[in-house]
Amino acid sequence: MELRHVRYFLAVVDAGSVTAASPLVHVTQPSLSRQLRLFETGLGITLFTRTGGRLVLSAAGRQFVPVARDLARRAEAAAEAAATLAAGRLQHIRIAAPGTTFTDVLAPFLATLRPDDPLPSVSEEPPQLIYEALNSGADLAISTEAPPAGLAFQPLAVLPIWAYVPGGHRWAGRDLVTVAELVKERLLLLTGDYSPRRVLDRWVDQGGLTYSSLLEFGTPQVAQAVAAAGRGVAIVSDDARFDLHPLAVIGAGGSLHIKLYAAWDREHHAAIAIGAIARRLSEYCIQRYGPQVAPAGPRTPAPPPARATP
Repeated sequence: MELRHVRYFLAVVDAGSVTAASPLVHVTQPSLSRQLRLFETGLGITLFTRTGGRLVLSAAGRQFVPVARDLARRAEAAAEAAATLAAGRLQHIRIAAPGTTFTDVLAPFLATLRPDDPLPSVSEEPPQLIYEALNSGADLAISTEAPPAGLAFQPLAVLPIWAYVPGGHRWAGRDLVTVAELVKERLLLLTGDYSPRRVLDRWVDQGGLTYSSLLEFGTPQVAQAVAAAGRGVAIVSDDARFDLHPLAVIGAGGSLHIKLYAAWDREHHAAIAIGAIARRLSEYCIQRYGPQVAPAGPRTPAPPPARATP
């Protein structure tokens, strides 16, 4: 079965006759009649009955019309998708990210997408598996871990780690707190899967310190909620909730922070378009949080698209 025969068949159905359909498909009337007969022979069914020089859809032809329309639509969709791939464009973009970046970074950014941007979908992945998602359908991966060698990437932002206390806490009038001070308090920490916890653990170890009391949580929102109830100091990188007061956390080498990256496959057919989205996400982070979160150093550039072989 040839798609041109499907289109010829539908043209005759819609136009009502071979004569009317002929100029629509740019085929002469005798040739169009021959093509229809070849189509019927190939299918092994009679699509039209021919009486008095007129073509009338047979019972089989009437049943075949919706099948032919579906084939034509699928062919058009395939051609459009192929053109999109060849041009290095994206109709859809799948983003893999840890849940902690959804609320404060990714979701607000997606709300700024333009009508001509690819339609996004987001999958939450464990932090340790973010980059592996690029091998299973994701176009863009966002992580607090540096990308492995071989991926194109864009540093997005350097985000501070905050110690959150309620308004009535004795630290509520301060702007910062040291790691040495923190370890003496009851701390509301995320599990070791989260970057803020790993960064704090590293600074505690390097300072030869130990935690005096801690509770672990699987989500930063819950840690903040418990802090708001006055049950400890929440250590997270998320925006403040529940009217909590943020304090910068200071270690021996400066303020504690996490780095946010976006990475994608260098060989992706739309690598340039994905890189453009990643750069816009970095610009959004800087606009949202201020120039102090701008990452240092240039990104690893994505390669230009390969030329098609003539």
